[in-house]
Amino acid sequence: MARTRKRYGPPMATSFAYFRTTAQALICGCVLALTACASTPPPTGELNAAQQAVARASDADAEQYAPQNLQRARGLLSQAQAAMAESREADARDLAVRSAALAGLAQARSREAVTDAELDQRRAEIADLRQRLRMEDAP
Repeated sequence: MARTRKRYGPPMATSFAYFRTTAQALICGCVLALTACASTPPPTGELNAAQQAVARASDADAEQYAPQNLQRARGLLSQAQAAMAESREADARDLAVRSAALAGLAQARSREAVTDAELDQRRAEIADLRQRLRMEDAP
C-alpha cells in the first residue's frame, strides 16, 4: 500500500512569482498598519475638554468643596500637556480624559455641597417659621 503524502505550502521549486506575491502582501500589510497608526488625530480635543472641565470646576467653587479632586485634575492636565509637547499622544489623551473626569467629579461634589448647604438653610427657615406659628397660636 503506497502512502501519498500531502503537501502544504509552496511547491519545492519555488518560483519568483511566489516570492513577488508574498513580498507585495507583506508590503501592503505594513503600509496599512502604518496608515492606521498615522491616521489617529492628536488629542487636542481631549486637552481642550479637560481645560474646560477644570475651569468649570473652579467656577463651581471646587477649590473650597472638593480641593483634592480639583488639584489632582489640574496635575493630570499639566502632565497631559507635557506628554503632548513630548509627542506622547496616547499618554496625553489618557491623561486628559482622566483630568476631565476628575474635574467633573470635583464640580459635582461642589454642587452637592452647595445644594446641601442650601437645603440646611431652608430647613432652618422652616423650623423658624413653625416656631413662630406655634407662638402665634398660643393664648
